[in-house]
Amino acid sequence: MRFGIQTPPQHVTYSDLVSVWQEADELGFDTAFVFDHFIPIYSDATGPCLEGWTLLSALAAQTKRVRVGLLVTSNTYRYPAVLAKMAATVDHVSQGRLILGIGAGWFELEHKAYGIPFSTNGGRARRLGESLEVMKLLFTQEKSTYTGKYYQLKDAPFQPKTVQKPHPPILIGGQGPKLILPVIARHANIWHLRVREVEPEQIKKLCTTFDDICRKVGRDPAETEKAISLRSAQLAGTTEELRRQIQALSDIGIRHFTISLAPTDRKLLSRFAKEVMPAFRET
Repeated sequence: MRFGIQTPPQHVTYSDLVSVWQEADELGFDTAFVFDHFIPIYSDATGPCLEGWTLLSALAAQTKRVRVGLLVTSNTYRYPAVLAKMAATVDHVSQGRLILGIGAGWFELEHKAYGIPFSTNGGRARRLGESLEVMKLLFTQEKSTYTGKYYQLKDAPFQPKTVQKPHPPILIGGQGPKLILPVIARHANIWHLRVREVEPEQIKKLCTTFDDICRKVGRDPAETEKAISLRSAQLAGTTEELRRQIQALSDIGIRHFTISLAPTDRKLLSRFAKEVMPAFRET
């Protein structure tokens, strides 16, 4: 069982983010994430928002133990070779604590605002699949050549390699059964799903579908950790209620729980670490 936090870097200062990440590190959280957007989501789009990967590198340098990442990188924003170099750099800065979180991209308003091409669902899913193939080559080969529909490499060198071998664990977010789940089944070490309502039976059905797709592409479903995000509003119950909620999700195979919270919500952070997490730690 792993527990993490996600702190959206919108309407917040860098110093606040450093402070909450250091506290999460000291409290024993396993992972910490920011998001990959250039403008705020679900709020005033003209407000302040820090860029995810440069922020992540700084936060990695300010923490000691917690594994760090983006939940999740939009594949549409960067060429895979560029993203692979960024990931390798952060893996070195963090001394091997990077989780490479990535997804197909979804926020169309952001693409339009910055002139970034925005394809169909299928086009973005296919691009994601190629991007992962490109990055895995770069992480593992001395020189890489790749000829895809969307991305190409020609005798591309890649040094230094990542600290983690063969590469940092790959977390992929998404849950569309026809387009995204097959990509996740092929490439992910961690599958992250986000739901509006925490309904174990519905989540169980989705997990069953994913496991079936893994088998179809030749992977053991057990090779991919299942992760889920929980919003602050979904964690408003008593300690016993929260433990039951986590246990119900654990019973259907969820092994990684991420709390999405504002950096100022220190009471929830501390309460969850001290009252909920110890009940699920191995003795």
